[in-house]
Amino acid sequence: MGVRRTAVVKLAVSDEQRDALHRTADQYLYCANRTADYCWSDTSYTECKTNKRKIRDALYSELREETELQAQLVQAAIRRAVEAVKGVIERWKKGQRVSCPTFTAETMDYDTRSATFYRNTVSLATVEGRVEPSFVLPADSPTPYERYVLSENYEFRESTLRYDAVDGEFYLNISTRRIDGDKEVSADTGHPDQTVLGIDLGVNSLAVSSTGTFWQGDDYDHWCREFEKRRGEMQQRGTQAAHNALLRLGKREEAWRKQYIHTVANELVTEAVEHDCDVIAFEELTDIRERLSHAKWHHVWAFRRLFEYVSYKAPERGVSVEQVEPNHTSQRCSRTDCGFTHEDNRHGEHFKCQKCGYEVNADYNGAKNIGLRYARKRTHRLRSSPKSGSGDAEVNLRVNGGTLNGESHQPIAGD
Repeated sequence: MGVRRTAVVKLAVSDEQRDALHRTADQYLYCANRTADYCWSDTSYTECKTNKRKIRDALYSELREETELQAQLVQAAIRRAVEAVKGVIERWKKGQRVSCPTFTAETMDYDTRSATFYRNTVSLATVEGRVEPSFVLPADSPTPYERYVLSENYEFRESTLRYDAVDGEFYLNISTRRIDGDKEVSADTGHPDQTVLGIDLGVNSLAVSSTGTFWQGDDYDHWCREFEKRRGEMQQRGTQAAHNALLRLGKREEAWRKQYIHTVANELVTEAVEHDCDVIAFEELTDIRERLSHAKWHHVWAFRRLFEYVSYKAPERGVSVEQVEPNHTSQRCSRTDCGFTHEDNRHGEHFKCQKCGYEVNADYNGAKNIGLRYARKRTHRLRSSPKSGSGDAEVNLRVNGGTLNGESHQPIAGD
């Protein structure tokens, strides 16, 4: 099982560190905009450049000479611009009005070479060398940062440094992944024609994949509650100043939530790519508020945004995104030799099949069922197609499974 966690941490920066980060961000945005201009063509999306290796080879040396950025930050800016251009191309193909991406918000992507985390500080590469701002942590401990970034059970993956122009503060969105000694089991059945990654959406876990990766929602919920608490305090004052502050807080909250879901979407697409999946299958979001009666508005917003972001990010990596009917995916046993469906199978986060006794996390079971539903639907469609020539035509389609609670899950055949 691979659990991904995202912690958001506010930085306490000195005036010198602030200046260094602003200068670095300016040059980072310069590289991203230069790359976007190089890739873009107003004539046709087929004329746009999207090959990252060729683009990097063409621009990297020039951008290193034109800026003072560390090599990793130049490469990160190039990657961000190319991915943005690819996303715009996908919308262009659908007939939507588009223009060349422009980068103005002060955000920078850091990896393990350009960012190093310590207990109370982080070392970040800048144009003026390394700076080490300290963290501003809430009084309640342990914080998500302490539980995941500092834990030996989690490894640092990447982070996004964001400057909030409203409150004048820097924040780090830190992505980590649980280190699990169990190796995922791969099927020695040859490369399939199509492999599916099923995704289940929920409240306790924002998303769970059929590979056994969990994107937990506790940090998201924590910050949503903090914003709600601050909104309530401002509304009680009833002054014009409080009203203006409330408007600024709303903009800051929206920006934070978008950045948070963008990070989850990137990780989800990476999960599909790392497991050689061709398709990401979601449940349809119609009436999801009724199906998840305990979900709050910010959960439903997150589900819709996550699907939206993955829908345009995944094609950039060669992965398509589909939706399936959600009925009974939480009550059906995902074991292909069972499939027993009953409301008593699920109790909260626990799933136990009343027929075969299969026990597993309920959201993980749902993710496998979502993937299986798409696989079966796709298999039926291909077999019934006139192009197949025969109803018995072999269809090589599977759902990619993982390892959970010590139990290995081989990729599951769609039929």
